[in-house]
Amino acid sequence: MAKSDRLFRLLHLIRGLTPPVTAARLAAAMEVSVRTIYRDIDSLRAAGARIDGEAGLGYTMIEDPALPPQTFTQIEIEALTLGLSDVSQRGDVDLAQAAKDALTKILATLPERQQRQAMHAVNLVHRFSTPVAPTIDMTLLREAMWTEEALDIGYKDRDDISTQRRIFPLAISYHDRAVMLLAWCCLRADFRMFHVTRIEGYAQSGESFRPRRVSLLRDYIAALKARKMRRIPSK
Repeated sequence: MAKSDRLFRLLHLIRGLTPPVTAARLAAAMEVSVRTIYRDIDSLRAAGARIDGEAGLGYTMIEDPALPPQTFTQIEIEALTLGLSDVSQRGDVDLAQAAKDALTKILATLPERQQRQAMHAVNLVHRFSTPVAPTIDMTLLREAMWTEEALDIGYKDRDDISTQRRIFPLAISYHDRAVMLLAWCCLRADFRMFHVTRIEGYAQSGESFRPRRVSLLRDYIAALKARKMRRIPSK
């Protein structure tokens, strides 16, 4: 296999496999030696690909200059415009603006024909109701998830009882009429789903729960699915 073809295939594997993907796994899929994978990753980095990671830890694609927007198919353009339009309607101020900015950047780099396809997409989004706007800074909340830092929050429940809690924020879930924060609650020693509009304030705790976020979120989603299955009557 020519080196250019091998590098293209390696990029495709790093994009598609669950990160971080180890050199051994890439070598097995490519049917080459691990040493060849190391050399090829160095070549990709030299060509401009931002690949995070190192030997023994695995690799994650951060930025891929080899996948230009003009490779989008028409249905992929429809999916992008539909998804970003929905985010611009349902997201908080920063997230909605980010969706609009992202769509603008995508359109600017598309060939003229695909620009017309995106501007006249056949799939449109219109929601008659959107979640109540949160009163807290959602950007800082997302940053706490990205950095896996515990937060100290004040929370008012349905009975208007206020409590102080330390939580491990895991994910933000956008429902039809509400935005929910999925988290591990240290006070209850269990998973909890918080209405963001009932969070009265929060502060950084300085406590890191890295690298537990992925496993905690996986367990929480599994628990939610199991709870849903118990509510479904058997046929």
